[in-house]
Amino acid sequence: MSKRDFYEVLGVAKGASADELKKAYRRLAMKHHPDRNPDDSESEVKFKEAKEAYEVLSDPQKRAAYDQYGHAGVDQSGMGGMGGMGGQGAQGFGDIFGDVFGDIFGGGRQRQGGPYRGADLRYELALTLEEAVLGHEAEINFQSLKECSTCHGDGAKPGTDKKTCGTCGGVGQIRRQGGVFAVQQTCPDCRGEGRIVEDPCKDCNGQGRVQQSRTLSVKVPEGVDTGDRIRLSGEGEAGQAGGPPGDLYVEVRVLPHAVFQREGADLSCKVPLAFTAAALGGEVKVPTLGGEVSLKIPPGTQSGKVFRLRGKGVKPVRGGGPGDLYCRVEVETPRDLTKEQQDLLEKFQTSIDVGGDRHSPKARSWRDSVKSFFDGIGI
Repeated sequence: MSKRDFYEVLGVAKGASADELKKAYRRLAMKHHPDRNPDDSESEVKFKEAKEAYEVLSDPQKRAAYDQYGHAGVDQSGMGGMGGMGGQGAQGFGDIFGDVFGDIFGGGRQRQGGPYRGADLRYELALTLEEAVLGHEAEINFQSLKECSTCHGDGAKPGTDKKTCGTCGGVGQIRRQGGVFAVQQTCPDCRGEGRIVEDPCKDCNGQGRVQQSRTLSVKVPEGVDTGDRIRLSGEGEAGQAGGPPGDLYVEVRVLPHAVFQREGADLSCKVPLAFTAAALGGEVKVPTLGGEVSLKIPPGTQSGKVFRLRGKGVKPVRGGGPGDLYCRVEVETPRDLTKEQQDLLEKFQTSIDVGGDRHSPKARSWRDSVKSFFDGIGI
């Protein structure tokens, strides 16, 4: 057994809580369990490492001994003097094993020939903003394990039967002794079924399932957003030994839009505004999901001003009224002026200068702030 640091094995900090330890162990157990990694010696070693680390760190007495003395404090030869493997410690590990593996592998004690539910699948569906907001019917293509049509999921060649597993005697489980405690595990040869295929089906190679390409039509409701999931019940991988299929989860990802940015039910956009329109006021056309609308611009509008159009946002998929559209105007400075235009602007600026600061209140406020700053530092 590896003597790596137990906290390092589980990938947690030294002060990790019991819940954090359990979550880390569950993740590693699910990833490296022998049932999921047959004939993988590296996964088996990592599984044993995680099990040993969790056994020690989840027991307060053993954890305290480990924190103080390291591996020497929890070595089996000296465990009797530090809480050992008997009494509450042994019972605690049994509870842990049943709890964690019950959640992951359906109780830890699989019935002979019992059905196994198929795995759930995930599919990422990219949508335009319009498709996400207005609803859409998408066609998706994916690969999944389906029941073999030749052997109907049995795994054996049609007309042949499976034989009783010689490793577990048809029980589906084996008992392994580890020091002073015993662990009951799923048989690695028959994987809990209690029977083994002697003459496998040629189409599925005895697995009972085959990889197939599938096409499904998915109805996307109005108002979905990135991160929303659509569950298609029974469209995941086929189960084993008569077990039900898993589900397919379609996860939505909304693509960036050229005009709008979305935040929940609200939309925002930038609206370029001519210099003269900002100064004199007027109306500009702005886009919404329902078409163009007129936005009234008051005289003297500054760049960065945000206008709110109520009810022009997105109607949430979970109900409620639509959000709002926020239009941020950006005043454009004229470019590539002719000589005549430059002269006109210079005359205009001269007339503005005559009026003093009343035409540029922000500039006046800024100059006052700068003067106060320099006065404060004695310049």
